Amino acid sequence: MRVPVLERLVAPSIAMALFCCTGLSLWAQDRAADRRRYLDPNTPVSDDPQRIPVRPGPTGPEGAIVLTGGRVFDGTGTAARPATIVIERNRIAAIQPPAAGGRPAGARIIDVTGMTILPGLIDLHAHLTYGFGTAEEPWNLAADHVEATLRGVERLRYFIESGITSVRDVGSHGSVPFRLKHWVRQRRLPGPRVFPAGQLLTGTGGHGAEGLRPGSSLWTYVREVSGPVDWRNAVREQFKAGADVIKIASHFSPEEVKAAVEEAHALGLRVACDCETFYVDWAIDAGVDIIEHPLPRTDDAIRRMAERGMSAVPTVTAYDFVFDERGGYFGSTSRRFGFSPARNVEMIRRLKQAGVKTGVGVDVVGINYRYQLPAYIRELKHFVEAGYTVAEALMAGTKTSAEILDMDDKLGTLEVGKLADVLVVRGQPDRNLDDLTHVNLVIRDGEVVVENGRVVIPRHPALPIPPPVGMPR
Repeated sequence: MRVPVLERLVAPSIAMALFCCTGLSLWAQDRAADRRRYLDPNTPVSDDPQRIPVRPGPTGPEGAIVLTGGRVFDGTGTAARPATIVIERNRIAAIQPPAAGGRPAGARIIDVTGMTILPGLIDLHAHLTYGFGTAEEPWNLAADHVEATLRGVERLRYFIESGITSVRDVGSHGSVPFRLKHWVRQRRLPGPRVFPAGQLLTGTGGHGAEGLRPGSSLWTYVREVSGPVDWRNAVREQFKAGADVIKIASHFSPEEVKAAVEEAHALGLRVACDCETFYVDWAIDAGVDIIEHPLPRTDDAIRRMAERGMSAVPTVTAYDFVFDERGGYFGSTSRRFGFSPARNVEMIRRLKQAGVKTGVGVDVVGINYRYQLPAYIRELKHFVEAGYTVAEALMAGTKTSAEILDMDDKLGTLEVGKLADVLVVRGQPDRNLDDLTHVNLVIRDGEVVVENGRVVIPRHPALPIPPPVGMPR
């Protein structure tokens, strides 16, 4: 058992000794990225924020894909232009003028004339396994891990069919999101990359924990935490499980949120916070990285978010569903304030005017996952309503969202050397967002996973039965 008093006495002494001997202060690590300074740039690492060293060697499927005849919206801010995209294994190998030659031998040539090639979309706020108490998803099965896994598998298909190639799961049941991540990575399931947070961490009785009890829909989805030491342990538990981000929610004390953020940053992970009113101020003071939802905060809080380089994921569309379906957000002690659809859009405008980096997350839960693509488009339209151009809104869902995901070195734009997560749609979505409904082709990690709008599941190779033991092989 760790003793908090002893910890407070000993830790500063250790830190001072390290500073004297090495010139480095333990308290200098204010951000998750600070841990990156210890990485060897020549050592390959996993394609996730944990950056785990992996064996060197080729990755992705064998062969090459060449997309010809289309216009490329690369997400960097450059205007769309005619170009050819060359993919080798799971990387973008070249972006060439239409008439250029030099295609890899044996490459698969795909003609996308009349279409736009753009980076795969990113949804920063999803709950892959959350049930909702319907005929298809009854409450008595909401906490069942088998049912939760099957819900997740089905929802992965909805995401990838929508052209969404990366999903940040900010709270799901137990180990399910981690297993879904690995099965997709191993190409055993069709779906987007999954970047899981694990459990939502909240103070006892906080957001998501109201009425929490064994068998309830959120029983293994939420971890109630009490006291700074327990908050540190909860962060470590999610890290041990394989978290790519830590998700916390109010309520918490200033000391608790500070402990959680310090622990996450020391482990190299960012912290996303579902919080409101004065809890936003406490979260900013503690150094969280991302504030979720369009919940109330002061202009001063928004100014401080911008000054400290913090990000936002407004999820306005999720609250559209709440107001449309229920007329308001009722029955929750964590929503004791006034807000409305108009105020929520205004929050995006305030964030933009202050210069806060803002990404796209939809947060459709329950049966609303069936509306994943139109909900995503609606969220982008809210960005336009708040003052973004159509192209800027599209970049919020690709480039900016990759930055918030801590994956902008690998995802979010079409650039040579980046991972080949590519969306091809009929039309010009950088001018008309509704053209995103015309998904034709999706490539994730260099593999065609949606073709002609339908999920592609390759046939398993027919392997010969091994000979009996002792026989020549």
